[in-house]
Amino acid sequence: MDAYTPVSCDFHDELEAIATLRQTCRITYRTEANVTDEIEGRIADVYAANYADYVKLEDGTVIRLDHIILMNDQQVSFCTD
Repeated sequence: MDAYTPVSCDFHDELEAIATLRQTCRITYRTEANVTDEIEGRIADVYAANYADYVKLEDGTVIRLDHIILMNDQQVSFCTD
């Protein structure tokens, strides 16, 4: 697995707000096979595990946050430390 690149706190906060409001979102992301995919659904959880942050959708799909390319057609921002 490649090294985790932290996402910005603003993006993390946005994910948690969408989860809390139970809004449907559209996520374009890079799969483990390095293929771009898109999914639409509700966020069930945003959590940390194995030195990375993840989002879990209600259908059970788990996506590592640094693999997300677009969220509701908005580019994801990363920490620049």
